[in-house]
Amino acid sequence: MANKKEETILDDRKFMADASRRDIFKAMGGAAALGAIMMADAGFDPAIAQELKPSGKPLKAAMGNAGLQATWCAQGKQAAEAWGKLMNVEITWFDGELSATKQRATVENLATQKWDFVALQAFGIGTLNEPIQRVIDAGTPVIAMDTMMAPEGQLALHTFIAPDNAMMGSVVTAALINAIGGEGNVVMTQGALGHSGAQGRAKGFHQVVDGNGKIKLLDEQPADWDVTKVTRIWDSLLTQYPDIKGAFFHNDDMALAAHNVMKAKNRTDILIAGVDAMPPAVNAVLDGTMVATVRNPSCRIHGWAVAAGVAAVVGGEKAGKDIPNFILADGPVITKETAAGHLWLQKNFLI
Repeated sequence: MANKKEETILDDRKFMADASRRDIFKAMGGAAALGAIMMADAGFDPAIAQELKPSGKPLKAAMGNAGLQATWCAQGKQAAEAWGKLMNVEITWFDGELSATKQRATVENLATQKWDFVALQAFGIGTLNEPIQRVIDAGTPVIAMDTMMAPEGQLALHTFIAPDNAMMGSVVTAALINAIGGEGNVVMTQGALGHSGAQGRAKGFHQVVDGNGKIKLLDEQPADWDVTKVTRIWDSLLTQYPDIKGAFFHNDDMALAAHNVMKAKNRTDILIAGVDAMPPAVNAVLDGTMVATVRNPSCRIHGWAVAAGVAAVVGGEKAGKDIPNFILADGPVITKETAAGHLWLQKNFLI
């Protein structure tokens, strides 16, 4: 047992250590200090934070995503416009209409005009290279959102903001397989095959089911994020297969559209799971209609794109120097415990 003198020394040391920690955390923002060290090691400015200021003069930005028919894309537009108002950015929207051909035509139009910055979610990898190269050649920062715009190295993009799609696919599939008892016939309904998000979600799905002899994959055809196609596909699948235990969908719109077909055919015993965690899906998890969903943070991706564009134009941030080539926009798996708070964050365009 320590004597009184030793106890005093230990107390003094503990106080000094605590004081040092308090000083460091006060000066550097606590846990953010670790981030600063990591950023410094990666070659970026280790300053912990800078003021997120609106532009002093109105900026003009061109933005667009795969198609406003998808609720994730519609929410992203709303989030971008909300962040635009906060940061003094006038946003002109270019809708992809869930078609690589239509999106290419609208981006060709975009490329003929002058913008302070451009932020786009491409419908397919490499489909926009030529018009986007002209935008880049004009000196305009271009930010890719959610899906790869081009194979690595083909376009000098300002940055790429996206989630970990393989992770999202794997965690939701694991929840689904657990819910069906680890065995049975399953279906995966994919998004657009040329979309890196769909590719990642399929990869995550296969990481869970491949090699599992108790799971049989019946079908994995794409529906291109289109609920009309989903309805046709699932009408056929339910006729063809009398025993389907579970289904994983690359987004929640498709999952809920398929559920409507299942209800019409009295097949609501099929467990379903999806990706995006839009409010209807969060509520579907709460009421038991869906097993699980995971948040692809539309508001973060679109809002951060606006902030990155303003920082590039007003703050002079340079690609690969002041901002990394890739920024992970993460989102949680939704549970009944976290659902209410998550819905509040979405309502305020924060996740």
